[in-house]
Amino acid sequence: MPIQQAAEPNLTEHTLERLRKMILCGDLAAGTPLQERAFAERLGVSRTPLREAITRLITEGLVTRNARGTPTVSRISVSEIVEILHVRRLLECEAARQAASVNSAPEDWLNFKATIEKFLANDRPDAVTHADFDFDLHMHIAKTAGSKLLAEMIQGLKLKTRIFDQGEIPSRFEPGAREHLEIIDAILARDPDAAEAAMRRHIENAREAILAHIHRLS
Repeated sequence: MPIQQAAEPNLTEHTLERLRKMILCGDLAAGTPLQERAFAERLGVSRTPLREAITRLITEGLVTRNARGTPTVSRISVSEIVEILHVRRLLECEAARQAASVNSAPEDWLNFKATIEKFLANDRPDAVTHADFDFDLHMHIAKTAGSKLLAEMIQGLKLKTRIFDQGEIPSRFEPGAREHLEIIDAILARDPDAAEAAMRRHIENAREAILAHIHRLS
């Protein structure tokens, strides 16, 4: 039997990013089967990078295998969302506290602030752009905290709940943006207690909005 060659890393990463974005943007609904032949043709790649990308998505929890072993876009139940948000609160509060305790470059935080203030003033972004920004900010906080494991855990949980983030809940846009400003200000002031408290309020408010959104859809 011939040895299967691994895909080029860049091609696998590109395929992964395309599939992940299709899932997070709702182009691939929960329960959609990811048939290798069909998606290899759709994305214009061979099966090897597609297979490797799907394996990564399974690790992230965005894809699971059904009873027949077919990779399928994951369904996240309400109970799972509640549990994920609970763990996110624990992890991200600690990340915010640690980020406020280190000597990080203020320019990065000021750039995030400027973007948020621009959003609030007169340049509200579309849902995808805002979701990308929200993800980048939360991950910058996690990475600034200095723990690779903590950042990886937060990234995985954030990906799973991204579909229910503020971009999908219009009423959360302005409150969420102002909560982000509070978190950033606390980090810039190097006030760990304030950063932790601001992150806790942000996660708890997001949790209530997500659950209300799910309730309206049910």
